[in-house]
Amino acid sequence: MSVRATARITAVRDGRGATTLPVLESDGPLALRRTRAALPGAARVTVVGAMSAPLGGDRLTVEARAGQDTRLTVDSAAATVALPGPGPAARPARYDIVLTAAEGAEIDWRPEQLISAHGSSLHMTTRAELASTARLMLREEQILGRHGETTGTLWSRLTVRRAGRPLIDQQTAYGPGAPGGWDGPAVLGGHRAFGQLLVVDPAFDDGGPDTRLLGATAVLTRLAGPAVLVSVLAADARELRTVLDRAADELAARPSG
Repeated sequence: MSVRATARITAVRDGRGATTLPVLESDGPLALRRTRAALPGAARVTVVGAMSAPLGGDRLTVEARAGQDTRLTVDSAAATVALPGPGPAARPARYDIVLTAAEGAEIDWRPEQLISAHGSSLHMTTRAELASTARLMLREEQILGRHGETTGTLWSRLTVRRAGRPLIDQQTAYGPGAPGGWDGPAVLGGHRAFGQLLVVDPAFDDGGPDTRLLGATAVLTRLAGPAVLVSVLAADARELRTVLDRAADELAARPSG
C-alpha cells in the first residue's frame, strides 16, 4: 500500500528578532525534529526518516516557509533511499520539496544524499519561490545505485522563481526509461554521483563569482540573476560532498549586502 504524506515547516520572527517555528508538522515517514542551529537567532530542522521511503507509489512532500527576516536551515539525519515498490507493476514514487522565502528571509536547504536503488523509480521535484531580498543556499546530491548495484530510474526537476520571475528551471533523468545517452560521455561519462549547489543572494546583483571550472568534472556557473550554480560529477558520494563543501565555504565567505 502506497503512502501519502506531507510534512510542513513554518518559520517566523519573534519580538526579539529570533526565528521561531510555530508549525513543525510531521507526517508518515517524514519526522521533523527541532535541532540546534549554528547561528544565534536562527532555526534548524532535521528530517528523520521514520520508515523506509520512498517506495514505488509513495507520494511524499516537504513544505518549508520562511517568513520575513527569518533564518531557517533544513537538513536530514541520513540519506534518502528510493526503493522498489511491492510487485513488478508498482508506480513510480514522487518526492516534492516546496520552499518559500519572504523578504529578507534565508533558507539553507542541505539534506543528505538521495540514493537511487536498483529497481526503483522516483520523480523528484524541488520548487522554490523567493522574494526579491530573500537568500537561498540549496544543495542536492544524487547517487546512482548502492554499492555494487546499477541505478534505478530517477527523474529530477529544480525550479526557482525570484520576485515572480523564473531564475532556473532544469530537469535531469537517469536510469532505465530515461532518454538515451544519459550514461554516455556527454552526460555522466561513467560517474555514479551528481550534485549541485545553488546560491541565490541579492549581493550578487553587484557582481557575483565568474563562471569557471572547479575541477575536471565541476563547474561554477553564474546565472542570469543574483545566483550561481555549482554542478559536479564524481565517482562516489564522498568525492561529491568534498567538492560541494569546498564551493559552499567559498560562497558563504563572500560579503552579503
